[in-house]
Amino acid sequence: MSRPAVLVRERASAVRPSPAAYSGRPWWSLFTVGIAVLVATPVVAVVIDAVRQAASPDLPRGLGAMVLTTLLLMVGVGVGTLVIGGGLAWLVTAYRFPLRDALAWLLVLPLAMPAYILGFVFLSAFDVSGPVQQMLRSVFGTDVWIPDVASLPGAILVMSLTLYPYVYLLTRAALVEQAPGTYDAARTLGASRSRVLWRVLLPLARPSLAAALALVMMETLTDFATVQYFNVRTVSVGVYLVWKGSFDFGSATQLSALVLLFAVAVLAGERLLRGRARYHQRPGRGHGLQPERLSGWRAAGATAVCMAVLGAGFAVPVLQLLFWAVGDAIADPASLWDPRFADYLTNSVVVALVTAAVCVLLSLMMGHGLRLGGGWFVRAAAQLTTFGYAVPGAVVGIGVLLAFVALDRTLEALGVAGGTGLLVTGSVVGILYAYVVRFLAPAYQAVDASFAKVSPTMTMSAMSLGAKPRRILRQVHVPLVRPGVAVALVLVMIDAIKELPIVLLLRPFGFTTVSVWVYELASENFWEKAALPALVIVAVATVPVFFLFRHVRLIDTAHEVG
Repeated sequence: MSRPAVLVRERASAVRPSPAAYSGRPWWSLFTVGIAVLVATPVVAVVIDAVRQAASPDLPRGLGAMVLTTLLLMVGVGVGTLVIGGGLAWLVTAYRFPLRDALAWLLVLPLAMPAYILGFVFLSAFDVSGPVQQMLRSVFGTDVWIPDVASLPGAILVMSLTLYPYVYLLTRAALVEQAPGTYDAARTLGASRSRVLWRVLLPLARPSLAAALALVMMETLTDFATVQYFNVRTVSVGVYLVWKGSFDFGSATQLSALVLLFAVAVLAGERLLRGRARYHQRPGRGHGLQPERLSGWRAAGATAVCMAVLGAGFAVPVLQLLFWAVGDAIADPASLWDPRFADYLTNSVVVALVTAAVCVLLSLMMGHGLRLGGGWFVRAAAQLTTFGYAVPGAVVGIGVLLAFVALDRTLEALGVAGGTGLLVTGSVVGILYAYVVRFLAPAYQAVDASFAKVSPTMTMSAMSLGAKPRRILRQVHVPLVRPGVAVALVLVMIDAIKELPIVLLLRPFGFTTVSVWVYELASENFWEKAALPALVIVAVATVPVFFLFRHVRLIDTAHEVG
């Protein structure tokens, strides 16, 4: 055999994993499939029940209008968050202007503002009886035309202001992490900064943009409180109203099947946006994208734009809530601290912490298992776990009920008594299980986005040196995906604190969270009473955001030093 052929065989064997490295890999694939089965069970239960009910369909009137409204809402919020979040990410990354360093982190704060809280604050200011319309009528007369704010455009505006940080965070991270050599090469060839943005940076950031838009659209699809405030009836609202009004599980599950179709479309669109290209980048030294200093009216305009978005999405609503809370405390000092408040707050925080920890752990396990191999079946199983986030919380709750009712019947048929389903769905365990089903997707998307930037050759190199899967996870994968883990923890905790329908459906007797309390008060227009617990939700949701500030500052510092 010739010498070149021997060298080729030697190099091929150098990157081939050793036999010891294969031990445990099938178990990781099986574990990934097991997670998928556990998480997908409620969704599958809803689908099976919907198929069973399809023989005698009894869908509510106005289904076509609900479908069209849902599509318009998703497209509107998607465009709004892309323009606001993507534009702000480019502004604070590519330019320097007054307060830029502070605003770069403060712009994430609307992530802690639930859309249903911003919604009732927005309506209190701009509705017919609000101060804005009263002022306009006093100035221009009672016949002045004022658009109805409780409408689809109003809902799109409010949801865009609270959801744009998803796009902002991932887009900014993608721009910061761009390899310096890529930008420098484009500039050397004569491309302007704007041309580099459209032809180089944005195509390389396409995986992050696709993941962010998928999260935004799934969050929009599953909202039911905000759109109810604005009299917008989506398919998700229809599911909840059918269940709440008549407890008709059959009609609710049939409607939920339509929501699943929307979810499939969103996830398929996300994959199409990513395309078949791969986005591994080689590290290197260079100037990279250096912020350009603005001056004059351009600097003032950039600062004003950032402050306007931050004010509309966070600062002004917080000030309004503070005004209400202080006024209510002065009028009724006894209402300043409700004895039930501490219990509701503890319930919300504990459930959020446990949910975030479990979701991140499962996401790490699945991402690690996929990097070790497993084929298309394991990858499809992992992707199946993301459907829960695109399903309304009420539908997930119904799926949990259906799943454990079926489990009870199976156990009884086998001669095992004990009411397992009642034990789970009648306790906080049922809520935690539904939360994991609901919020595993944002954790997996964030962790998987970090895994996607880890070159496969790095994992293969560790395996070729004889490292076992657990060691690769502990010493290779976890350190490299820590940015994704931090983002996943923040996203899941914030979503869990703000969640409403699951708790409304599955909570045991006497169990209430702060979000449920706020929703009940705001639904009855007790805005002053809802102000203090709403402020607590915002404050608690802000805490993990500040932890994210510190983590991202360290990443930016490392890039600047590098």
